[in-house]
Amino acid sequence: MYYWKSRWLFAARIVKVYRYLSEQQHETVLSQQLLRSGTSIGANANEAVYAVSKADFISKLHISLKETAETEYWLRLLTLSQYLTAAESQSLLTDCLELKRILIAILKTSKSTSEPPAT
Repeated sequence: MYYWKSRWLFAARIVKVYRYLSEQQHETVLSQQLLRSGTSIGANANEAVYAVSKADFISKLHISLKETAETEYWLRLLTLSQYLTAAESQSLLTDCLELKRILIAILKTSKSTSEPPAT
């Protein structure tokens, strides 16, 4: 249950950071990349809920997992480029890595359980 709520909260925080970066820092290129990847984590997980098969479920969550890696990249680059301070990015990075750990655990469990035979 924690994951399903936290993905919404994380996406909302990403939107706020995007607004800060574009309005206050006047940075649009990197912040748009962050916005796309950071909100895609939850969007793909939401699609996974309505998967038509186990393979589809795993595929959607795997896309979410890849988006966590991309989001981590953009957060680190924005920090190294001094658009975000280490303090500003640390909480987001922590949450991003937590979402990544949760997704890895869900994927491991999903891949290890057998799908019931088709009827």
